[in-house]
Amino acid sequence: MTGSHRAATTTRRGTGGAARDRRSGRTRIRIVLAAAVSLLVLVTAGAGWAYLRLNGNIDTFGADGISDHRPAAASDGQNVLVIGSDARTAGNSELGGGDKNDIGRSDTAFLLHVYADHRHAVAVSIPRDTLLTIPPCKLPDGSWTETRHQAMFNEAYTVGRTAEGNPACTQNTVENLTGLRVDHTVVVDFKGFSALTEVVGGVEVCVPQDIYQKDLNPGRATRGKRLFTQGVQTVSGQKALDYVRIRHGIGDGSDIGRIQRQQAFVGSLIKKVKSDGLTPTKLLPLADAATTSMTVDPGLGSADKLVSFAMSLKDIDLNDTRFVTVPWRYEGARVAIVEPDAGALWAALKADRTLDGQDAGGGSDADGKDTDASKDADASKSADASKSADEEAPAEDISVTVRNGTRVTGLAARAAAVLEASGVTVTGTATASSQDHRTTVIEYGPGREAEARTLVRLLGTGELRSTTGGGLDVVLGQSYADQAPGTSSGADSATASPAPSEVPAEVAEGARTADEDLCAALSYG
Repeated sequence: MTGSHRAATTTRRGTGGAARDRRSGRTRIRIVLAAAVSLLVLVTAGAGWAYLRLNGNIDTFGADGISDHRPAAASDGQNVLVIGSDARTAGNSELGGGDKNDIGRSDTAFLLHVYADHRHAVAVSIPRDTLLTIPPCKLPDGSWTETRHQAMFNEAYTVGRTAEGNPACTQNTVENLTGLRVDHTVVVDFKGFSALTEVVGGVEVCVPQDIYQKDLNPGRATRGKRLFTQGVQTVSGQKALDYVRIRHGIGDGSDIGRIQRQQAFVGSLIKKVKSDGLTPTKLLPLADAATTSMTVDPGLGSADKLVSFAMSLKDIDLNDTRFVTVPWRYEGARVAIVEPDAGALWAALKADRTLDGQDAGGGSDADGKDTDASKDADASKSADASKSADEEAPAEDISVTVRNGTRVTGLAARAAAVLEASGVTVTGTATASSQDHRTTVIEYGPGREAEARTLVRLLGTGELRSTTGGGLDVVLGQSYADQAPGTSSGADSATASPAPSEVPAEVAEGARTADEDLCAALSYG
């Protein structure tokens, strides 16, 4: 009995111990789960705090200064205007910005075109001394300026003469120049640029020769200290800023040469960021540094939008990130845009053609196969569509009115001659209601899209726009004038301009990639 009792007792104790062990195990699990949940809450709260911090950093400029007359938006690609400002406020004067009471200026600008496939990108630099047309821009008192012709590009940013500058006016000017819709505009000043280079741990650059203080400031009486030693080196902060601002003492001392070094710098910066990893964890510190001195359009005016945009660039290979300068030539001390080369470049970007002629419109993957997105788009087309997107109508079946939307005398008559030589019936020519059209537009009524597509091919340029009326009209823009087709018959002419999606060879060959040799092509002259 005693032994049996002991055995029974022992068994009960063993069962109770197992139960306690199970309870203890469940308790440990609950503790681990609670700790995990707490950690998740802390991480989430930290991310939320970071986003709130970034949102507090970001300044936006008013959308009311953006023109009402804008190019049509691209379907999938994006155009982002990046402006380097030497604003004299908020500590920038200490980094070389000058008198804090001076007006904001912009000496650096490029248009970044992200192709629809999100695997290619090209940045087109526009020299500050480029002579072009500055369209009407809004002044601080709410009034609008008159159009200015043969003005320097960087004067657009100073319209209104405010300390913060006028990014909306620069955006209007770029849209007027290119015929491309600028989806977003980003302004980075000295302070933001300096902080950004420090956060990434410095950027590798190549200096073609020893650089002294006098090269940065030609007004100095003496050569001063040596700022850079010839060769490859890593720079950040003030030194990085000095590198991208140096103009004199290298090559011909021109802004064109400085642009080439700036392009090399941006390529090296992109390479460094991508090598560190393009993740939200890495991007948040970068965004924190950049946004402290960044002004953006309202469409990018929040942290999640900025980070989302940055993440959309992660699949672009360094070799597919290219830099070019708008085709140019010297005109005295200024820079003139070379046509039709520049027009061909803008047309290629609009058609999502890369500099070497590839179709980067997003309809195919790298192997040329249809992507899921393109298949879904095809499947969503209406089953009873009467015409395919690529169908054209015979030229002999088309009757159209041609209107001149530019100040180029006789342009409508020249276009009419080209169309009539191809068999189109031109019912009349006239002057459009306004003469500041950058892009040629073909307006077509129901059932006439195929005819409109034929006109685009015959003219070599044009944007389709459907209307509720039954007519067919061509409104000629500067894009047609830039091609200077005269009375030639388009592609059959020996002197015809390049096709609208074909970049001239000298432009394509002059491009540099983000992984180019750091010491290659650093100066002009």
